[in-house]
Amino acid sequence: MTSEKSALNATLDAVSHQFIETNGLRMHIAEQGTGPLVLLCHGFPELWNAWRYQFSALSEAGYRVVAPDLRGYGQTDQPDNVEVYTLLHLVGDLIGVLDILGEQRAILVGHDWGAALAWHAALLRPDRFPVLICMSAPYIPRGPLHGKRATLPPTQAWKQAWGDHFYQSYFQRPSVAEAEVERDVRTTMRRLLYGLSGDAPSSERWHPILPDPQAGALNSAGNPTTLPSWLTEADIDMYTAEFGRTGFRGGLNWYRNVDRNWELLASYSGASVTQPTLFLWGDRDPTFEVAGMSKWVERMPQFVPNLHQVSFQGCGHWIQQERASEVNAAILAFLQQEGLY
Repeated sequence: MTSEKSALNATLDAVSHQFIETNGLRMHIAEQGTGPLVLLCHGFPELWNAWRYQFSALSEAGYRVVAPDLRGYGQTDQPDNVEVYTLLHLVGDLIGVLDILGEQRAILVGHDWGAALAWHAALLRPDRFPVLICMSAPYIPRGPLHGKRATLPPTQAWKQAWGDHFYQSYFQRPSVAEAEVERDVRTTMRRLLYGLSGDAPSSERWHPILPDPQAGALNSAGNPTTLPSWLTEADIDMYTAEFGRTGFRGGLNWYRNVDRNWELLASYSGASVTQPTLFLWGDRDPTFEVAGMSKWVERMPQFVPNLHQVSFQGCGHWIQQERASEVNAAILAFLQQEGLY
């Protein structure tokens, strides 16, 4: 494992960093390699280095790999106004990255919230994002589709389904969510990264339907004495330093626009994603405990007709880190077998 960590450190030393100006933001991006562009979009609560295991594999295969700190995260600007974190703004940021880099199109890869962003970027700008790879968050078309709750804004639908117990409902509360996750950033990161992974036993798994909302969002996740093999104390140090400096409000603001996104994207109700698409997910991902999520994975071919799926047994939410070599192999096989780039 020591040699593997040394190799990873050497790889990250080869990653270059720069700042670009786009859409009124100063955005930090990490980059390695030359060739067709692969744009990597992280989730919550992550940063560009959530893709640390992908840089060398993809760049050595002949791709230009770029991973930004997305709007509200890390070294990228974090606007104060919550209303500028809609999916329209976020997709605009990706278009801005392509324009600044002089690229007409990109293979778009997203995990968690980055996957939600990728799904919508594919809908809004299929000319710029002709190939899609999403992880851990299935495509759920904007309603109405079926059922009474489908015609309601998301926060109202959640209220009907789970009362105040859904974690995204908890995240709607400005200052309350921040106070909890920022109280001890190191512990927050350890508990979330471990509790949503496939390494956590049932008793230490995080649950998206909160057992006790009054106790906060983290209370079901364990704090490991020893980190999983894919996660190091140096990784925790980086997250602690960055989120300790910036706080979590930027990332939480993505959640606080779900109703606004629902309104803005009304014209895409029931829309399909037609690009060649690879979806990767772990069968021990706690986010799939939410009622209906597994059904959406089963229903995706209806709305994503050019879909390829790979699931990983025993894997949790942080799929590109937990199963890095397998994920890298799946990505490259998908691109090569489909004759894409």
